[in-house]
Amino acid sequence: MAAHGTSTGQDGTSAAAPHVYTASAAHGLAVTAVTDSTPAGGTPVVPAPAEQPGPALAAQTTSPAGRVSATSRGRSRFPRSLRPSTWLPTTVSVVVVALAWSWVASENKYLLPPLSAVGDLLVEDSALFASNAWATLQIAIVGLGIGFGAAFVLAVVMSEIGVLRRAIMPLAIVLNVTPVVALAPALVVAFGFGMTPKVIVTAIITFFPVLINVTTGLRSVPVPVLHVFSTLHASRLEVLLRLRMPSALPFTLAALRVVLPLSIVGAVVAEFVAPGSSSGLGTMIKTSAANSQLAQLYAAIAWLAAMGVVMLLLITVIEKRLLFWHESQQGATS
Repeated sequence: MAAHGTSTGQDGTSAAAPHVYTASAAHGLAVTAVTDSTPAGGTPVVPAPAEQPGPALAAQTTSPAGRVSATSRGRSRFPRSLRPSTWLPTTVSVVVVALAWSWVASENKYLLPPLSAVGDLLVEDSALFASNAWATLQIAIVGLGIGFGAAFVLAVVMSEIGVLRRAIMPLAIVLNVTPVVALAPALVVAFGFGMTPKVIVTAIITFFPVLINVTTGLRSVPVPVLHVFSTLHASRLEVLLRLRMPSALPFTLAALRVVLPLSIVGAVVAEFVAPGSSSGLGTMIKTSAANSQLAQLYAAIAWLAAMGVVMLLLITVIEKRLLFWHESQQGATS
């Protein structure tokens, strides 16, 4: 649009008023303003017309937005877990493994038992497997609690006191690289044939991953944020509770994703190497292998795998609830 007018000067002559031209900002065009002063009695200078939207812009404005929104609405009708892209690859891989297992079992019955025999045993002796799984789970939970608690407290102390970090970390590394199987007989001699040596073995196995992850998380606070807390005169305890602990939460949950299934492994290894145990899936596996009972052996392994999957799903749900603000969860749910 253009607006122009005339004004009368003191000498009675008329002078053209400044012409102001504006172009519409429709279709994403920027608003432009052009002013010009036409001398009295002269010819008004008319600026070039506003540039029209190009073909690309016109194509954008005429694009079928309704069709795109309808497509996205169609996709949102199904939950993510029910989409074929989510469950189909897993289903195909499970079917392929089952077919391969059945073929190997039919060709060599001393290598793998038939899946039907394993399934029948899981149904018929479900109470026996459940009782032994509970015995193993008790060792795993207690050992994980001790290992996680000790590692977390030690990580907090080391993050606050650098001298202790330089003194303790080498010892923790030495403990981590030492085979736990070699320590088990000594633990049996020291603590007897009960549950204690098995719990200690599980705690040692789960200790180091928690220590490393929590220490890294506590020390991963951005320096500018620390400067802000220093400007606000925050105490050391406030920095620890309000800044370092929330920063270490993703690392802590990542450590739990590792050590929760690992605690089951630690409990089974402890049942293998620590004598005197009469229950537990590890003891059942050892006895079944000695008696060449392959169906019972693989049924016990199936129970262990199911326990590990349940633990992993549990920590995944907790992680989604606690880390809804973290970028890793936002990227996973998009």
